[in-house]
Amino acid sequence: MGKAILIVLDSLGVGGAPDANLYNDKGSNTFGSIALSCSNGNADIGRKGVLKVPNLESLGIYSATRLSTGLTLPNTDSTVGSYAVAKARSRGKDTPTGHHEIVGFTDLVGWYTFPEVVPVFPEEQINTLIRRADLGGVLGNKHASGEEIIKEYGEDHLNSACPIVYTSADSVLQIAAHETAFGLDRLYRTCELAVEIFNDLKVQRIIARPFLGNNKEEFFRTKNRKDFISPPPIETLCDKVIKSGKKCFGVGKISDIFGHRGISESVSGMSDDKLFDEMLDIIVKAKSGDLIFANFVEFDTLYGHRRDIAGYARALENFDKKIPKLFSILNREDLLVITADHGNDPSFAGTDHTREQVPVLLKNHHLINKCYGLINFSDIGSLIEDFLGLKSHE
Repeated sequence: MGKAILIVLDSLGVGGAPDANLYNDKGSNTFGSIALSCSNGNADIGRKGVLKVPNLESLGIYSATRLSTGLTLPNTDSTVGSYAVAKARSRGKDTPTGHHEIVGFTDLVGWYTFPEVVPVFPEEQINTLIRRADLGGVLGNKHASGEEIIKEYGEDHLNSACPIVYTSADSVLQIAAHETAFGLDRLYRTCELAVEIFNDLKVQRIIARPFLGNNKEEFFRTKNRKDFISPPPIETLCDKVIKSGKKCFGVGKISDIFGHRGISESVSGMSDDKLFDEMLDIIVKAKSGDLIFANFVEFDTLYGHRRDIAGYARALENFDKKIPKLFSILNREDLLVITADHGNDPSFAGTDHTREQVPVLLKNHHLINKCYGLINFSDIGSLIEDFLGLKSHE
């Protein structure tokens, strides 16, 4: 038995979700749209031509897209790995829901989402937050894109010290504030109070969104984002790894996603490029039976939500170039799983996530290279449990 490495490329869906119409996402296909745009010459900003991801291609990303949707993409047919396509059963199309289901918790009830009204947040809860956090008020209080609302209200925030509050199609309350003028610790404390105040509404996430800059032309969000999320109500794969006496290493926002439960050590707060290098170092030091669980979020935050097709393509090509280095440090007994948590089609309407199936790309010396068909998100975690021998501990 070796180590298990579970990598989530945040938002890299492959379309085909059977219930996509319930989320107004029918026809969305994150990877397919990017590949087609590249082939058609519509993603030539900072790059050029067809999408160049030979390593993901050999692992089965194109084959998974074809399996999910029937879409045959150009310049592809070189799969030599093992792959599958996974569908979510949980209600929702957000990061925590996807990650939680992958490691064992399927949420068939779902979380509360806010209606498309202004003001969007209930007056009772917002007034309680203003009072308990000693705020002069709040700004925004509507559905919005994070970057756009900071441009819209950032200067008012600097003048008034009132934080900016907003939501999206997910079950989330986001609170944006200037990292130095308002203070990072004060922002985190405000979010902690919001967790208590909005708990009865069954809001899944409170997100601190610090930014810097002096005017709307300069404002930018920093790497000090922090997610406040309720951990899954049942034991997950991460918990079982620790219970067995092994370690679960979190890379990226994994620890936040699980409410800091079931994680032995964590590294976060840096770019995906730096996180990848940190992940390699962790893999080298990890022992047999350990789990390395990584999330690379910039596909989603920098390119999916911003509907930046060329940027998403560049990020995929950059990640693909790093894969050989990952392969070089794997032992013969290690299991590598590359997957996603939802979609965020940069060619689709709006700025929200899209309900899609996800690729499951597998690498292990003992695996037969073939298509494993259509599976559920939870089957990914179950596969890793089997590999790590955890079911024998139950």
